[in-house]
Amino acid sequence: MIITMAKEKVKDPAELSVEEKLKNLYSLQTMLSEIDKIKTLRGELPLEVQDLEDEIEGLTTRIEKMTSEIESLKAEISERNAVINTNKANIERYKEQIDSVRNNREYDNLTKQIEYAELDNQLHEKKIGEAKALMAARTEEMATSNEQLGERRTDLEIKKSELDEIISETKAEEDKLREKAKNVELTIEPRLLSAFKRIRKNSRNGLGIVYVQRDACGGCFNKIPPQRQLDIRMRKKIIVCEYCGRIMIDPELAGVNLETKPADEKPKRKRPSRRKTDEAAEA
Repeated sequence: MIITMAKEKVKDPAELSVEEKLKNLYSLQTMLSEIDKIKTLRGELPLEVQDLEDEIEGLTTRIEKMTSEIESLKAEISERNAVINTNKANIERYKEQIDSVRNNREYDNLTKQIEYAELDNQLHEKKIGEAKALMAARTEEMATSNEQLGERRTDLEIKKSELDEIISETKAEEDKLREKAKNVELTIEPRLLSAFKRIRKNSRNGLGIVYVQRDACGGCFNKIPPQRQLDIRMRKKIIVCEYCGRIMIDPELAGVNLETKPADEKPKRKRPSRRKTDEAAEA
């Protein structure tokens, strides 16, 4: 006997009732809130790690620039020294030629050449002094930056180790929740899911759908008119808070049992018994 099994037809999210849509949305919100709690456990560590990585990248770039600048300064000093040596050699040659000049014109020309070479050397020596001073400053800055880089790398290793430890403790739970949330998202029509995510992103506490608490919105705690509360309980349409824009759901559908505590009552005055009243009258 051959048994044929019909595949279960997946219901189109658009065909779901408003009640089912709200229930699925609240289920998704619950899972996402749990994921947010796990992220909160990590505290500021992810941001601290990111800041340290950015600072290390900045210091590394700065050190590379200073290294390149120092190399350029070394090359400049070497070139200027070469020019100075050439000028010195020319000066010696001009001085030797002066002894064998034949007229004043040649003498004046050689004297000017010597004077020009000496002035050129003075300029190059001045530039070399400036380059050496700048090179010393950059070398000192680079040493400080390298020290800072070493410290930041040590800090980063410690922070990353702490973060990895927390992530390893919560990763399995987070992955499980994310998988469940992904499956629930498939039961919500794209337009509604997109609106929910937008609301959630804009809210400070990450809540995109909230239930009514004490006649008020569970997100912004502004009072909800009785008629609107009735509409929410009817579950006939998607209703959002007119103040914060969050989607609203009644507590019963959210599976929340709100225990209404009676207001503090004033202690009642005990009436004197009739017998005591009569005794007081006879007295």
